[in-house]
Amino acid sequence: MSHTLTNITLKIWRQNGPDGQGRFETHQIPEISDEASFLEMLDILNERLIEENKEAIVFDHDCREGICGTCSLMIDGQAHGPQKGTATCQLHMRTFDSGAEIVIEPWRATAFPIIKDLMVDRSPFDRIVEAGGFITAPTGGAPDANLIPIPKPVSDAAMDNAACIGCGACVAACPNGAASLFTSAKLTHLNVLPQGQSERFKRTETMVETMEEYFGSCTNHGECSSACPKEISIDAIAVMNTDYRKSKLKNRRSLSRK
Repeated sequence: MSHTLTNITLKIWRQNGPDGQGRFETHQIPEISDEASFLEMLDILNERLIEENKEAIVFDHDCREGICGTCSLMIDGQAHGPQKGTATCQLHMRTFDSGAEIVIEPWRATAFPIIKDLMVDRSPFDRIVEAGGFITAPTGGAPDANLIPIPKPVSDAAMDNAACIGCGACVAACPNGAASLFTSAKLTHLNVLPQGQSERFKRTETMVETMEEYFGSCTNHGECSSACPKEISIDAIAVMNTDYRKSKLKNRRSLSRK
């Protein structure tokens, strides 16, 4: 049975751009169904602002099914809000109580400059994927799906890490602004597969070193995994670090032969 929440107070961050002077803006939501999603609540607020000839609040959204990773909001100081394993678009107002005051901010990370209001630039993630988040394959017809047998534990590990939606919650939650969980998830889902072995160490080296150009260092706080809406395991970071050390050793050996 649905219920109506009343007297919700929103403190929302407003900022015109990366160099603008930001501020909190307070808005009241007199009543809203507890079945409404968090983004639907923001839609309702924006409709009201537009009717009042005021500027709508800018925030990222796309699929609203917990897949695209664009719904990047800090809600009461927590990435994606208080519900574990949930993206902002999957968070419903029933998580909150009538009379609640909710603080909404963008991701707070140097590598993610604010574009406007609650929207940030996450293009450094694209640079990491471009550096090696792929398997090079010759052109031609697609091979049969079962051409290379893959043990179930391997396919499970690949799928668990491929679940990463690249939202950036791990970076926003990390005290160091590190992107190790994102990078390690993108690496692990390729590096454990037979198809990914030929480029495994080259891929690891290029992606890790691209990551280090933009983001802070991992010091094993574990906040990243706790904030991840897909609950990617921090074990992926250990696998990435091991492969990175191996990649540097292989490079030294190859250079010594020349």
